[in-house]
Amino acid sequence: MPYSEQTVTAVRPWSDRTFSLTLTRPADFVFANGEFVTIGLKQEGKLIARAYSIVSTQDDDHLEFLSIHVPDGPLTSRLVNIQPGDTVWVNSKTTGSLTLAHVLPGRNLYLLATGTGLAPFMSMIRDPATYAAHEKVILVHTVRNEAELAYRDELESIAGDKLRYVPTVTREPFAHSDRCSDLFISGELFKELDLPQADPELDRVLICGNPDMNHQMTAYLRENGWTMTNHRGIGNFSVEAAFVIQHT
Repeated sequence: MPYSEQTVTAVRPWSDRTFSLTLTRPADFVFANGEFVTIGLKQEGKLIARAYSIVSTQDDDHLEFLSIHVPDGPLTSRLVNIQPGDTVWVNSKTTGSLTLAHVLPGRNLYLLATGTGLAPFMSMIRDPATYAAHEKVILVHTVRNEAELAYRDELESIAGDKLRYVPTVTREPFAHSDRCSDLFISGELFKELDLPQADPELDRVLICGNPDMNHQMTAYLRENGWTMTNHRGIGNFSVEAAFVIQHT
């Protein structure tokens, strides 16, 4: 059976819409930082499962996930009420297009996320190999409300010369109110961080978020000389297109 039953060890609410949960990790569970897996709950003997990017790293002894709460969602409407000691079913197969293997080595690595699209980037940011492969890592995370800036304290504590962290909030007063994609496309991001304009010959971009942002960034990059990683080869940007980061 591809699924195993794992125990919830911790639950952390971030806002009324987002929360994290930590599970035990199967002994034989293998994945690359940035990948996702399907997890689920059983209801009347039927498994309801959805894809979730893994927040924890491949070296951790647990599995961590970041979720949005969709009130009428068949999975998250139940997952939001889960408590330590409860169980969640985890698939054994992982996949995804937001790993270091999906972009060529480069100068600066830009990680653009909206909402719970932050999840795979947390796994990568916690991995020393990400910094070894790039001069700088720039994470721009856009949410609606400030409370949804998950892992903000952790990110601010490790931000510095190697990791630049730019949170943005669109529906409340905040230092940055522009979406991550708009900051990148307008060039304001590079001005603020005193970095050179992103160059497809030198830099790399990973994108994970709502469909509008994914499409906006994909169109912009393609129109400006960037090549997306696909089955034909590895490029200089990649988008998580296998599932929508609006879990239900």
